[in-house]
Amino acid sequence: MAGKPRLHYFNGRGRMESIRWLLAAAGVEFEEKFLETAEDLEKLKNDGHLMFQQVPMVEMDGMKLVQTRAILNYIATKYNLYGKDLKERALIDMYSEGIADLNEMIMVLPLCPPDQKDAKLAQIKEKTKNRYFPAFEKVLKSHGQDYLVGNRLSRADIHMVELIYHVDELDPSLLTAFPLLKALKTRISNLPTVKKFLQPGSPRKPPINEKMLEEAKKIFRF
Repeated sequence: MAGKPRLHYFNGRGRMESIRWLLAAAGVEFEEKFLETAEDLEKLKNDGHLMFQQVPMVEMDGMKLVQTRAILNYIATKYNLYGKDLKERALIDMYSEGIADLNEMIMVLPLCPPDQKDAKLAQIKEKTKNRYFPAFEKVLKSHGQDYLVGNRLSRADIHMVELIYHVDELDPSLLTAFPLLKALKTRISNLPTVKKFLQPGSPRKPPINEKMLEEAKKIFRF
């Protein structure tokens, strides 16, 4: 029997958090090997475990998988979260990429120089309210179904709800005007696997703070 997937990253959200969410939603238990020093990262590189010299890296099914989207694609395919045909998969990819664009803006916000942070935050809020949330609300309204694609759970729903939680941390009022997204958040959050992941003590990571940011800077030397 294959062992649990092992995730190699630092003890923070970053580019691994969506992978944690997707594995958890699929009901897959995993282990985490946290990078604590720059030397830990160098060892992975020197041992030939990182194809492009960078993490996230996930050991799974006898492979050492790198590149976040490739890892997410593999997990979604393996656990039947990637639609029933090519057209559904195209929609899931399209939605997931849009979600990732906004998530990326939120993820890099702590790296923003202090004198630019307010402007960046305002930009994120504006794009959330006027571009991204309206687009996904429209999708849900167009078909009247419980999930974004094919009336069944897919990676797009998981990524969407992860994003909503991240947006809520910035400004909970941004979701107010989008009742269908609010309902999607409730629906997905109540799935037993996701509900477990949202409980204290789960592998879900908190928002990055100054201490975590300093640790990341030391490990990744940026």
